[in-house]
Amino acid sequence: MKLYHLYGLIFLFINLNVFGQNQEDKIYNAVDSFVAHPSAKALQNLNAAETDFWRNPKPKTNDELLAIVVLNCNKAYYENQFGQTQNAISSYEKAWQIYQKYKLSNYDIIEFCLKPLGNLYTVLGDYDSAENTIKQYFFIINTSKNYPDAQKQKFAAILNLSNVYQNSGKVSLAIELLENTLKTEKLSNLQKGILWNNLGNNYLLSSGGNLLIPETYKKTENAFKSAVKYLENEKGQSETLSNSYRSLATFNRQGYNLKEAKPYLDKAEKLLLQTKNQQPRKLAKLYYEKALLLFDERKYDESTKQISDVFKILIRNFNSKDILPNQNQLYAETVLIDAIDLQAEILQLKQPKKALKAFDLSFYIEDLLMNSLVYENSKIISQLRSRNRTEKCISIYSNLYETERKVQYLEEAFQLSERTKSGILQRYRSNIKNASAKEKQLLQELQNLNNAILKEQQKGDLADISEINNLIKNQNELMLSLKKIQSENQNYLPENCDLKTLFSKLENDKATMVYYFMGSEKLYYFTLQHNRISLNQVPIGDGKIVNILFFINYFNDANSITNDITGYNRSGKAAYDLLNLPTNSVYQNLIIVPDGILNFLPFEALITQESKTTNFAKMHYLLNDFRIAYNTSANIYLNSRPVSKSEKTVLGVFPVFEKTAFELSYSKKELESIRSNFKGKYLENSNASFSNFKNNASNYSIVHLSTHASSGDIETPASIKFYDQEILYSELYNLHINPDLVVLSACETGIGKLYKAEGAMSIARGFQFAGAQNLLFSLWKVNDFTTSVFMTDFYKNVKNDVSYFEANSNAKLEYLNNKSIPNAKKSPYYWSSFVYYGSISAEEKSGNYIYYAISLLIVIGLFLIFNHYQKWKIFTRFSKKRIIKK
Repeated sequence: MKLYHLYGLIFLFINLNVFGQNQEDKIYNAVDSFVAHPSAKALQNLNAAETDFWRNPKPKTNDELLAIVVLNCNKAYYENQFGQTQNAISSYEKAWQIYQKYKLSNYDIIEFCLKPLGNLYTVLGDYDSAENTIKQYFFIINTSKNYPDAQKQKFAAILNLSNVYQNSGKVSLAIELLENTLKTEKLSNLQKGILWNNLGNNYLLSSGGNLLIPETYKKTENAFKSAVKYLENEKGQSETLSNSYRSLATFNRQGYNLKEAKPYLDKAEKLLLQTKNQQPRKLAKLYYEKALLLFDERKYDESTKQISDVFKILIRNFNSKDILPNQNQLYAETVLIDAIDLQAEILQLKQPKKALKAFDLSFYIEDLLMNSLVYENSKIISQLRSRNRTEKCISIYSNLYETERKVQYLEEAFQLSERTKSGILQRYRSNIKNASAKEKQLLQELQNLNNAILKEQQKGDLADISEINNLIKNQNELMLSLKKIQSENQNYLPENCDLKTLFSKLENDKATMVYYFMGSEKLYYFTLQHNRISLNQVPIGDGKIVNILFFINYFNDANSITNDITGYNRSGKAAYDLLNLPTNSVYQNLIIVPDGILNFLPFEALITQESKTTNFAKMHYLLNDFRIAYNTSANIYLNSRPVSKSEKTVLGVFPVFEKTAFELSYSKKELESIRSNFKGKYLENSNASFSNFKNNASNYSIVHLSTHASSGDIETPASIKFYDQEILYSELYNLHINPDLVVLSACETGIGKLYKAEGAMSIARGFQFAGAQNLLFSLWKVNDFTTSVFMTDFYKNVKNDVSYFEANSNAKLEYLNNKSIPNAKKSPYYWSSFVYYGSISAEEKSGNYIYYAISLLIVIGLFLIFNHYQKWKIFTRFSKKRIIKK
């Protein structure tokens, strides 16, 4: 009995002690307890402590909220150590949100939250989020008085930003940043060594791996050797020096000095193993680099063993007897992708089918990574990563088909190609239909902020840095809110193309599809017609692809063709032969799905038969053989709705820019020609403002813009001019219009920064995101007069109920046959700029539907009458038999 009371008193004391603690102390005690004995399982205790805190209805003090920030930062650090990268990012994001929302202080949020968060974003390929995070803490350092370790944090921001630029393809920006820092900042030897190493890696990337140019080779080698020189005498910097040795190993491997690469990797491994608080991911990456070197040395068995070591580090309970992990063991991790891809290449040598299964695992991880991304640019880069893998898979499928002649292999190759064709555009269109009102609102606000940042950055030295930072801060808050919504419904699944339905649509449209995939080694092209699919290829490295570049260069200006008509004829025929377009198709309709540089090629102007004529109207163009429509992917073609047969109404936008340097004098003629044929609303001069356009764009079946546009360049986005302002292509995303046709009667509306997988970041793309599925746009700077002639003929065809894509072909042929136009102006430069992207199917007229309905009712009626008559005959016969028997 006394013992019972004793236990009761102890229990009461413990409870009084615990409940006597305030919320802040409870949280810090939970953190201290965890840090003393960290484990993946013990993380649950931290989660429980946080859940209890938020469940408590009492008002939260700033000290308590700061404790939760500290808890999440510690949790994130160890989640990253335990390989739970996505969880770590979520914990850091939560800490940063709370810290910002409640305007907390007295904690080094940069060191313990923003720096590691930016680095993790970089690791997973979320480069926009990484760049925004780094710029935020760089701004905090520069604008805060007496920030602790300001110089150290500023250096970290520069270093991490250069890593983001390096990984996201902005190598020139990374080099500029690093070179300027080395020249202008006071740096320690350690800092100099780290920056020189980074600079060397960027020099290596800028060379495209081509170290045969002596100047590039020397510059890169000097950078890496400078890094080692500064770091070798720094104590306690094993990991940093290890990174430099790894860089030298990569440099020598890519320069084919394989024997010199191995000692550097051995040194790097020895140093890394000496490092305290060693990160498993870094060791795994080093072992992957060792495996890569062994692969290049053709020591495939040893390479496989090294890859197995990578899997053991990154995957808990990995069975070393297995060559590959199971899919359910995988998670979002780029080193895993690299290791699996390398293992697939080894398997490809003798077991191509197993190699395909391995590549499937990498595609699976890519999908997991894509699920964590919000920004368009990061998604595009993620999609680009899989291009080399896709090319290898297509090559395997092609070889298997040659051996076994199974059409299934060609179909699988086609499906893989489709995965990387305008995937971001396809999924945006699909997701926006199913998005909640809140998600749509956040997407729109996020895009508006992104556009505002771009526009401010375009001001160069006059840009307001404080304003940019404020916009980035708001954008980051929206991104986190949007990410939370999307994480609850992670629906990133690349859509397979229903080939049976695709063949059926092609037959109904009486069309052949030629579908290109531009790899780094070969140009592949699928031909789909008459329910059959074929696959052919052209090596890129043997100089043949140069024929396409030569042909495209003829459209750089108006004189290139007229000054070299014979050369154009020859080049057009060489490009035509290379692209292997159909010559004996029973169908005159041709659907082309271009890829890479082919997005800028006017297929209709290809020469099918070389001749010596200088008369442009008499040349043998592909235009004479086919009516051509383009599409960005097979699925976009397949899912396109039929072109409406209802009465056409036009919203015309004609800024004209009278009495300015931008005046479009023939635009008036274009306006009068369209207005005389179509009802609608025509915005002229000052009325052709962006706001007027936005307010009216969704009310008309055809939207026609006759204005100036620019393709931009590497740093400047594509844009289009309205009377009152110039609009970036991405500012069109939020229009949400659904016209039957958008006509962009302006220069370079189909040109922009080109990504192999996604196409050009052009004005046309902006309208595709806005909801337009049928577009007519230009591939280069168009002539004002010839454009007005072409447009007049195009709209005359449309008025006569000719389909858009056929009207495009007819207008070009009519232009060539127009005797009032001189021969020089009949150069393909003047008529082949405009290309049609979209559907070639047409809706049945409503009258036809009534006819079919009436016909169906008549058939049903006749069937019922006949059925009733048959039953009556049987009944009569049966009755007669019964009477006779009686």
